[in-house]
Amino acid sequence: MRTLIDLQKKLVPDLLEVMEQRYSILHSVELFQPIGRRGLAENTNLTERSVRGEIEYLQEQDLIQVTTKGMYITKEGKLILARLTEFMSEIKGLSVLEKQIKERLQVGNVIIVPGNSDKYEWVKQEMGKACIAFLKTIVKPESTIAVTGGTSMAAIADVMTPLNKKNSYLFVPARGGIGEKVENQANTIAAEMAKKAKGDYRLLYVPDPLSDSAYESIIEEPSINEILKQIKGSSIILHGIGDAITMAERRKTPESIIEILKTNKAVSEAFGYYFNAEGNVVHKVKTIGIHLEDLGSIEHVITVAGGKSKGQAIASYFKHGKSNLLITDEAAAEQILRDYPL
Repeated sequence: MRTLIDLQKKLVPDLLEVMEQRYSILHSVELFQPIGRRGLAENTNLTERSVRGEIEYLQEQDLIQVTTKGMYITKEGKLILARLTEFMSEIKGLSVLEKQIKERLQVGNVIIVPGNSDKYEWVKQEMGKACIAFLKTIVKPESTIAVTGGTSMAAIADVMTPLNKKNSYLFVPARGGIGEKVENQANTIAAEMAKKAKGDYRLLYVPDPLSDSAYESIIEEPSINEILKQIKGSSIILHGIGDAITMAERRKTPESIIEILKTNKAVSEAFGYYFNAEGNVVHKVKTIGIHLEDLGSIEHVITVAGGKSKGQAIASYFKHGKSNLLITDEAAAEQILRDYPL
């Protein structure tokens, strides 16, 4: 297939460009259906005129259905989209990129999906699907799966499917809530994943971060101790990586601490730890849940983060943070290699 793709790139490059464009349109229709022409243009960064022509073609091929409410993807369209995903990875040379990122970050396994999740929501959905596909290969009966908050984790919850009808799984939040949108909080995501995976869940009702006095008081509560044992006994953790300053602002961190982060050039955040570009911890907040030092005892640590804007943050975390698998997108991977060439 690789030889054929290389020939197509040289002889009929326009064909591949059209294929990528139609792939993006089908993805957006599937994600946002029912969707109108204007909304489709906004989500694919195409002009309405270009979208109009593509809609007509895809409708003729019975890949989308146009109604008064908007466009829907057909059963045939879903099949084509699924088959195109692997082909698009080959077109973009993502298998080569995966090897480069694996070597650059020294991580056991890397999965890269096409696109830039900063621009297209469907790219996060693709990272989510890749995560679930991998999860199904490693999950064991009665596994406890811990999840952090954030938009990447929320995208996984959106596309979650039953893991195995015969077995029971427990989903737990990896840490407390940080006062962000409820749909992006770890509690909500754990509950949503459990519902769609046909599993069970437990919730952790504590704020994040905590003062020293509040931490010492809450940690003694029997109900908190019970859920903490379940969380720290997880065999799988799914987590994202945040931009340091963005995460500090979401936590409503005092300006004095934000200045410390800026002075120490913090670029990433995970599990309440802030890292600089060299991967050194420059600040840590008091949280209840999984800490960085707990990762060593967890069998499978899966990191999901993408977007060009996250390239430096991802590279920063992987200097010292444990992970068995990184699931990211093409834009983040390319940014990592630009910032940290082999």
